[in-house]
Amino acid sequence: MDLSQRIAAGWQTRGLAAVLLLPLAGLFALAVNLRRLAYRLGWLPSVRLPVPVLVVGNITAGGSGKTPLVLYLAQELARHGWQPGLISRGYGGSATGVEAVSPQSDAARVGDEPLLLARRSGCPVYVGRDRVAAAQALLAAHPECNLLIADDGLQHLRLARDVEVVVMDERGLGNGWPLPAGPLRECPARLATAEALVLNGAASLPPGIVPCRLFRMSLAGARWRNLLDPQRTCDAGMLRGRALRALAGIGHPARFFRQLEEMGLQAETRAFPDHHAFQPADLALHGAEALLMTEKDAVKCQAFEPPETWVQPVDAQLDPDLAHWVLEKLNGSPPA
Repeated sequence: MDLSQRIAAGWQTRGLAAVLLLPLAGLFALAVNLRRLAYRLGWLPSVRLPVPVLVVGNITAGGSGKTPLVLYLAQELARHGWQPGLISRGYGGSATGVEAVSPQSDAARVGDEPLLLARRSGCPVYVGRDRVAAAQALLAAHPECNLLIADDGLQHLRLARDVEVVVMDERGLGNGWPLPAGPLRECPARLATAEALVLNGAASLPPGIVPCRLFRMSLAGARWRNLLDPQRTCDAGMLRGRALRALAGIGHPARFFRQLEEMGLQAETRAFPDHHAFQPADLALHGAEALLMTEKDAVKCQAFEPPETWVQPVDAQLDPDLAHWVLEKLNGSPPA
């Protein structure tokens, strides 16, 4: 277990390490609340863009399923006539300014999640630590876009938003303490102020939280795609009984490994830190017949040409239909 995984595990309990970090956590929470108050009172200005902005984010550190949800929203809203553009911080990438992301971009530069979005969404994708600058650059280059979706921009308050969607997975709020003593970026009450709360997988609603609207999300992926030859596909049945090795460098690797078990696949598993920069040695078979990995990890590994590697693309399924609800919200913001 590496350092990031030990930290994530420590955030699930109120152990000695978490207790020792409580003074810093108190300062962090105070700074977050003062900053939010400054934006609410207008002391710090927010930038309103000429098109509606939909923000997808979470209040805890680490992945919770935001990127599959952004992909779902982009595809569904495009199917209903909107022309979305996507912006992201580009976490894990080396780019320091604003940059356009194409399906041929380097994940080491733009980040794995933006590259995945660019390859699957069919929408313009821009990355930048400054979400406002990224959004403005995207709209200047793609004036046909009449909607912006921000992947992980909940705390980027300088970007004014029309709809907020918060995602939470089965890890919930952890020990309930702010960073760095716990996983919270904001207080739990923030869940009730967003227009929609999406519970991913086995996530449950925290006690005392009454969201404006509640949705449930599951991630489904029945077919596997060969990394080097995407035209080759198979189902789980074709992988059963083989010696398999599974890798995951995502926010919650245990979720992927559990899905494999539910498919009846027995694999030697290895978890890496989220956004891990894979090296060829990481993909060694070590006696296995095939490697299994997530689509997010695969965008960083194709150049290594690893032998017999299978990738699981997943699609988000929402109950009730979140896209329909978003469309109703956007009715008050007609396309530009």
